Amino acid sequence: MNLKNILVTGIGGVVGQGILRNISDMRLLNDIIGINTIKVSAGNHLCDKVYEVPFAYDPSYIGTIEKICVDENVGLIIPSTDYESYYLAKHRSQLPCVLASCSEEVTNFSLDKYLNYQAFAKYSIPFAKSVLPSDYQNEFEKIIIKPREGRGSRGIHINPDNPKSFSDSNLIQEYLEGDELTTTFYIRIDGSLHGLITFKRELEQGNTSKAEVVFDYDEEISLIIKKMIKHYGYKGSCNIQSKVTNRGVIPFEINSRISGTNSVRAQFGFPDVAYTVQEYLLGQSITLPKVNKGTALRMIFDVIYPEISLKQIDNNKDKFYIH
Repeated sequence: MNLKNILVTGIGGVVGQGILRNISDMRLLNDIIGINTIKVSAGNHLCDKVYEVPFAYDPSYIGTIEKICVDENVGLIIPSTDYESYYLAKHRSQLPCVLASCSEEVTNFSLDKYLNYQAFAKYSIPFAKSVLPSDYQNEFEKIIIKPREGRGSRGIHINPDNPKSFSDSNLIQEYLEGDELTTTFYIRIDGSLHGLITFKRELEQGNTSKAEVVFDYDEEISLIIKKMIKHYGYKGSCNIQSKVTNRGVIPFEINSRISGTNSVRAQFGFPDVAYTVQEYLLGQSITLPKVNKGTALRMIFDVIYPEISLKQIDNNKDKFYIH
């Protein structure tokens, strides 16, 4: 049997590690090929083979990915970072395998929250009101300033004294009061909405630390998603980060890729990584999600390699244990 293998990008990050764990739980015979910008990271122990690659914006990145896909008989690429999602989508025609990704247009404006705001405003899709610092006219009572391309809550300023002093590599958003939600939805290959799951969450250092499944906002969020997919090329697993305000649910960031709570979602009946593999690699139909109530708390664990130096670490064939 000539099994096609699965390539997962960004295996050192939270998103990539979750994807790897979900694929491992599927007990497939297909090998998992991991890539990262460094040779050794937290995801190595979950991969059959690991490659060090350039950053996605490097001119040699696509060629490197092409060669790995050919050498390792890759049938599916699952990107775990925003930049890789964009550059892979941009060069989709050069790839010798299937890419689980939204369109080039969507992955492009998903990189830049201001472009995302403009794209949504064109079709009256809800999104936190946003303006560049150079254009700011004190429109908002409370503001949050953040990098247009930033992730993980880095570089954020709330109600700074001089908003116009920031460069236009940042944007100013109306500060939204209310609980924070993270919603993942899955769009089938045929373009229809398969389902969604929403967590009310708390963050630590930009990552979800506590997540509780909630159903209160599903109908309202479904309407937003249907507007999104009506006008733009969303595919597969995507994520909306939003606030519950007195004006309703308002998104403030969209991830057009599998997002960081993927390992948690699978435990509550929404296995979007499995959906991705089933549809894009195995050609299988996917069953409707059965989302269950519950809460998840995240913790740190250690991968221990006895008698092995850092530079000797390779893949899941190494001697290691988890503590």
